[in-house]
Amino acid sequence: MSSSSLRDRKLRIAICHPDLGIGGAERLIVDAAEELATRGHHVHIFTAHYDPNRCFDETKQGNFLITVYGDFLPRHIFCRLHAVFAYLRCLYVAVCMICLWSSFDIVLVDQVSAVVPLFKCTVSKVIFYCHFPDLLLARHVTMAQRLYRRPIDWLEEKTTGMADCVLVNSKFTASTFASTFKSLDAKGIKPQVLYPSVNIDQFDFRPVQPQVDGWPFFLSINRFERKKNIGLAISAFDLLLHHLKSSNQDGDMSSTQLKLVIAGGYDERLKENQEYLRELKDLADEKGISERVVFMPSCSTERRNQLLAQCLCLIYTPADEHFGIVPLEAMAAQKPVIACNSGGPKESVVHNATGFLCEPIPQSFSSAMSILLGDLEVARKMGVSARERVKTHFSRHVFGQNLEDIAFRILN
Repeated sequence: MSSSSLRDRKLRIAICHPDLGIGGAERLIVDAAEELATRGHHVHIFTAHYDPNRCFDETKQGNFLITVYGDFLPRHIFCRLHAVFAYLRCLYVAVCMICLWSSFDIVLVDQVSAVVPLFKCTVSKVIFYCHFPDLLLARHVTMAQRLYRRPIDWLEEKTTGMADCVLVNSKFTASTFASTFKSLDAKGIKPQVLYPSVNIDQFDFRPVQPQVDGWPFFLSINRFERKKNIGLAISAFDLLLHHLKSSNQDGDMSSTQLKLVIAGGYDERLKENQEYLRELKDLADEKGISERVVFMPSCSTERRNQLLAQCLCLIYTPADEHFGIVPLEAMAAQKPVIACNSGGPKESVVHNATGFLCEPIPQSFSSAMSILLGDLEVARKMGVSARERVKTHFSRHVFGQNLEDIAFRILN
C-alpha cells in the first residue's frame, strides 16, 4: 500500500494503560486518544482501573471507548510487591484485549513494557511510550529488594526493545534511556522524543486579578508524593514572607495576607498520599505559616483552571522531573513558571522569558517569587510569552499530528 493511500485509512488504535487516573501519564494518554479520535481514527483505551469520579473530563465525553479488565486483582499485598502486581494487572488487560477483541492496527503501550511481547504475537504494530525507566524509580535499598527487582529490571529492558517504536517525553528522558538501557543503545535502538501537550483552548481565558478568597497567592500543583518535593514551595514561601516583613515591603501583612495554595492529585487508596499531606501540613505549622498555606487535594479540573487563571505564578518543585505537564498548563494560562533547573522543565520553560529556572533550594525559589511579586508587569509579559511558546511547541494539535505521523510511518 502506498504511503498516500495509507494515510487515507482510518486506523483501529488500542491503548493499553495500567491505571486511568489523573496523573501526568494519564493526561498524555487522554490527549493521545482525543487527538487521534478527532482525526477520525477508532480509539479504544484498555486499563486495569478507571473511576468516573476521579478522572479527566474528556474520558466521559464519549469520543473514544474505555474498557476495564482486572480491577479485581490486588495492587499489592500488605503494601508490598507493587511492581509485580502492576505487571500482572497489565498482563491480564493485554490477554483480554487479544482474546476478546479483533486485532488493531496500532497498540500504544504506556508505562508497562512487559505486555509488548504479547502484542507482537498479533498483527498489530506496537508503540511503547516510556515516561522514564521504571528501574530508576524503584528504591533498591536492601539486598532483598535488589534481588526482587533484578528480574523485573531485566524484563523491562528486554521487552522495551521489542516495540516497533519507542517514544519518550523529553530529551532528558532520552539521554537517561540511553545510559540506563545500554544493551538497547548498543543495538541502535534510539527513542524518539514526543513531547506531552496541553489543550490550549481549555486555558483560553483572560487572566484575572491574582487572588484566592480575596488575597493574592502563589500556586503549586502536584500529586501528593514525596518525590514532588512540595515542601520546597512551603520553605521558599516562608523565606519570602520573612524577607517582605524585614524589608517592610508588605505593609501590614495581617491585611495583605499573601497565600500559597497547594493543589493536586490525591488518592485515598495510596498510603503515601495520606502521609505526605500530613507531613506538609506539619511543615507549615512548624514554620508558623499554616494560616497562609491553603491545601486543596483532589480539586476538580474546573477549580484547577480557576486557580491557574488567578494565581501570581506556578511554583513547580520536582527536581529532575522527566517532563512535567503542569508547567505547560500554567504557561497556556499565561502564567510564568518557577521550576528547578533540571529535567524536563529545562526544555519547556525559558529562563527569564517564560519564568525562572532555579536551584532546588528555598533561597533560589524565594528570590524568583520576590521578583514576580514586586513587578506584576514583568509577570504579565512572561505569561504572554509563555502562552505563545506552548502554542508553537506544545499544543495538543502539534502533539496529535506528530503521533499520527509516527503511527503511519511504522505501518508503512
